Amino acid sequence: MTEPILEARGLCKTFGALVASDAVSLDLRNREIHALIGPNGAGKSTLIKQLSGDLRPDSGQVLFDGHDVTALHVAGRARLGLARSFQVSSVASEFTVLQNVLLALVGRERGAFGLFRRVLSDTRLTEPARGHIARAGLAGRERDRAADLSHGERRRLEIAMALAQAPRVFLLDEPMAGLGLEGSGEMTALLDALRHEAPILLVEHDMDAVFALADRISVMAGGRLIATGTVDEIRADPEVRRAYLGEAVS
Repeated sequence: MTEPILEARGLCKTFGALVASDAVSLDLRNREIHALIGPNGAGKSTLIKQLSGDLRPDSGQVLFDGHDVTALHVAGRARLGLARSFQVSSVASEFTVLQNVLLALVGRERGAFGLFRRVLSDTRLTEPARGHIARAGLAGRERDRAADLSHGERRRLEIAMALAQAPRVFLLDEPMAGLGLEGSGEMTALLDALRHEAPILLVEHDMDAVFALADRISVMAGGRLIATGTVDEIRADPEVRRAYLGEAVS
């Protein structure tokens, strides 16, 4: 078994009387898609924020490639190769597709934002940016404003921006949200290809996509991790069926 590239060890986070993370431990290994599922309010978003550096745990550790990064801020983790997409689209609507991806490329470098105007004509950056755009399925849309893209295309743009960060890990928060059947199928195929670029921790409510993609699934309920296993193991787990799938188990 390969060593995990990303690991949560006993993460705890409370907000007043609400226990959002109750000693949560999980890991992500190379070349896998590890899906994180659970009902609304289960604590998934809080966990992702702790992994990305948006939120400090009250206790526990986050390890990246074996190193403790619990105290490291978002930008520091991004520079290590932790690329995140959000449940709510985070693209700059008034910028073009190419400009958004260039922003991600420039943001990868320390203090480089002030150079943004200059890099717009720098082929050393624009050519890689075009490559990321093509990989995300948006070739030919480089000059279109993000505001003019469909919802599914904006999701693809987020993937292109994540690719521009030279990721070693993807944290993807509901990439299927708002997509129709065709869009979900296209995104599923894209994510399946991306696992060879970097492993993916996938938060998702689309169970068809989860079952099609995931090597392992972890299930959260009430701030606790109640099960981790393969697709077949999770489908058969009686506690998961009660807590998440809504089934009565005799």
